[in-house]
Parts: sequence; C-alpha cells; structure tokens
Amino acid sequence: MVAADITTLLIPIWILLGLVVLLGILGLLGRIKGGKYLKPLFGLMAKVPFLKRQMEKASKAAIERTNPELASAMRKLEPHAKQLHDPQQAQKAMSRLSREERAALLEMQEQQGGPELESMNRQMRRRLEKQQKRR
Repeated sequence: MVAADITTLLIPIWILLGLVVLLGILGLLGRIKGGKYLKPLFGLMAKVPFLKRQMEKASKAAIERTNPELASAMRKLEPHAKQLHDPQQAQKAMSRLSREERAALLEMQEQQGGPELESMNRQMRRRLEKQQKRR
C-alpha cells in the first residue's frame, strides 16, 4: 500500500530524469566531432511536421539575434524562393533588398560556398565583383 503510493509519487521524477538523460545524450552527440552524429538525427526529426516547424522557428530566431539584416533579407526572399533559379527573377528579388541586406545575404552565401562563377552570366559576375570590391 505504502510502496504503491511512493511509486505513484515518483513518476514525475522518473519522467524528469529521463528527459535530463535524453538532453545529456543530445549534448554529448553535439560535442563529438562537431555534431557529426547529431546531424542525421535532426534530419530524421525534420520529417515530423511539428518538429520541423519548431526547428525552423528556432533557426529563424537565432538568425534574427545574430544577424538581423540577414533575417530581414531572408523574410523578403521567402515568397520568391521557387522563382530564384531563374536569373532575371533572382535579380528582381535582389533589387528589393537594401544594401545592408544584400551584403549580409552575399556574405552568408560566401560562407556556405555560394554560386559558382561559371554558372552565372557575365552581368551577375560583374555585379558580384563590384559588391566584393566595395567591401
């Protein structure tokens, strides 16, 4: 009788302990080889719609805190994401950005290994070279 009451009272503690262990495992996986083993896990989690929305929300919030110009540029380009493969549409979308937003976006593309120079037309290459000279 008393043992049953104690185990019932300990259920929330066991749940919290399980969550702490899970968080510890995620932290450990994130530390090993720069998160090499955590990335596939997040890839699987991104397939669940609720978790995908939460991860996108967290990512946008993190970008907003670290680089507000980049976050603003991404918000402005989001409606045109499907049309950005066409050079004229991409140029039209880029013209809507302010100078700071454009610089932040180009810097982010540079860090991620932006577009190949061979795949751009001459006008786009010259514009990119001019922007890089300004900095």
